[in-house]
Amino acid sequence: MHPMLNIAVRAARNAGDLIQRSSQNIEKLTIDHKSRNDYASEVDRMAEQEIIKVIRTAFPDHAILAEESGEHQGNDYVWIIDPLDGTTNFLHGFPQYAVSIALKLKNKLEIGVIYDPVRDELFTAERGGGAMLNNRRIRVTKQNSMRGALIGTGFPFKTMDHIEAYLGMFKAISADTAGIRRAGAAALDMAYVACGRLDAYWEIGVKEWDIAAGVLLVQEAGGVATDFSFNDKYLQSGNIIAGNPRMHQLMYHAIEPHVTDKLK
Repeated sequence: MHPMLNIAVRAARNAGDLIQRSSQNIEKLTIDHKSRNDYASEVDRMAEQEIIKVIRTAFPDHAILAEESGEHQGNDYVWIIDPLDGTTNFLHGFPQYAVSIALKLKNKLEIGVIYDPVRDELFTAERGGGAMLNNRRIRVTKQNSMRGALIGTGFPFKTMDHIEAYLGMFKAISADTAGIRRAGAAALDMAYVACGRLDAYWEIGVKEWDIAAGVLLVQEAGGVATDFSFNDKYLQSGNIIAGNPRMHQLMYHAIEPHVTDKLK
């Protein structure tokens, strides 16, 4: 295993262990209301501190972009951390949340790790090295039609600015599919595309730390990820479509008529 991937796995597992221990005492946690429908708990902060400690011990010169503590200056290596993706699920005892850690070098994703501590599922990817689930290689599905496809999404619940565009996309995509799932953790949605549990996924307005690791997983599992303009600005815009090559194309054509100028 690549030394940096090894560190990311160690950090993710440490954070996941902390999260699971804390899940037994959710009612005692201190919870902050960051913005509309956006919450953070002391577990988010403790998990993030643990991840940063592991990374800083191994690579003290690397930069960090973390959801709770923001930017930490460093060299051209940048670790992108979501210590607990799916905080609202966690706080409600809904077992769909994960730790997400990615590493960029000069804006190219090099490493991605998503750890689901509930199921003890570890998703890993290295640029050019493929994608794995618990050390078994994974691939995106071979689904080639919307008919029968299972699609993941996330509702734009933090702001209503794009709700009409989203509802248009939802209606267009749901017409022929087997179903649309909104489980509440973007990192796991992307991981599920990579391992074939979902045929495709789309969302509006996610953050870089929500999807960075997942993007590399999808790509290394043979899939495609773009923004709504068929470009690679998803980490900047927060708008993303992911799936196997054929499903990505079908999703793009279904979504495109509903993409406003602000979403391009």
